[in-house]
Amino acid sequence: MNSDLFAAENMAEPATAPGMTQQNAKSIKYAVNGECYARQGAMIAYRGNLQFEKLGQGVGNFLKRAVTGEGLALMAVRGQGEVWFAHEAANCFILDLTPGEGITLNGRNVLCFDPSLSYEIKVVKGAGMAGGGIFNSVFSGHGKLSMMCEGNPIVIPVSPQAPVFVDTDAVVGWSSSLQTSLHRSQSLGSMLRGGSGEAVQLRLDGEGFVIVRPSELRPEKSAGN
Repeated sequence: MNSDLFAAENMAEPATAPGMTQQNAKSIKYAVNGECYARQGAMIAYRGNLQFEKLGQGVGNFLKRAVTGEGLALMAVRGQGEVWFAHEAANCFILDLTPGEGITLNGRNVLCFDPSLSYEIKVVKGAGMAGGGIFNSVFSGHGKLSMMCEGNPIVIPVSPQAPVFVDTDAVVGWSSSLQTSLHRSQSLGSMLRGGSGEAVQLRLDGEGFVIVRPSELRPEKSAGN
């Protein structure tokens, strides 16, 4: 059969080494030799001898924050084989962390990650109950992590001389070394008159970067969907 469908960029080739690789802009391939972790429901295909286990709410650090809907519901993939992950055709990126580095991500933007990474859910300091991402996932250690973004992400450098202010509904993640606080850009009088719809932002100070998406879509009701 002849078709552009069978172009090299669309074909899945056997993995040459264990671990995470980019299949295309919208999906990640993981050659499992032991285990890996991924968001629940993200598997789109696999081959080999693999088992998928849901990691329930309250199991160690794999905690889904039902109170906010912002938590990260995970599954473990164990065995030998290859698995492909994707979520609603979002753009996928691989981050390679080394010791001493860390990144804070909204749970809705995590796709999969190596078991060698440390992972915990933390309260976003300064965000209070007004923040769009009250609980975020913090990754550190040595290994790879795949994040996803609706549309093309914008990465903005942050420096002590130039703090960055982001919409809490648009922020994807930031360097975990940055300090966060809540910033109000409207006066009380303006807010009482209806305001501009941009009353509160998350302020990031320090040295690092912040990632935002080109939309203000509301968080998913369930990170496992």
